[in-house]
Amino acid sequence: MELINVIVAAAAGFAFGAGWYMTLAKPWTEAAGIEVDENGRPVNESAGPYIMAAIAMLFVAGMMRHVFSLAGIDTIDKGLISGLGIGLFFISPWIMINNAYGGRPFKLTLIDGGYATFGCALIGAVLTVF
Repeated sequence: MELINVIVAAAAGFAFGAGWYMTLAKPWTEAAGIEVDENGRPVNESAGPYIMAAIAMLFVAGMMRHVFSLAGIDTIDKGLISGLGIGLFFISPWIMINNAYGGRPFKLTLIDGGYATFGCALIGAVLTVF
């Protein structure tokens, strides 16, 4: 059962990311400095980032499940708030640091940090559903 909820939580986080970045595609590509074609699609698009994102979601969900188990986080509201905190206070600051050293616009931090925050909140909630 533990493996199944990790996979479902990872899939939920991945699907949320798809919606998040489809909604924010234009400002994200501008902020990230990604070259796009006349249709607004990245010029050098490949499946690599999607595969890495799916694997990363499994790592995040698996580790969150482990931490939640050790901390006794077993209700949806606790999972949601704990996930929100992980995304907002653990992951987003590192995104901000990486973007600041890379000279990238703060808008990129807001977009990527927003995904980390709300994606982890969703993963945290799903992990505690079953």
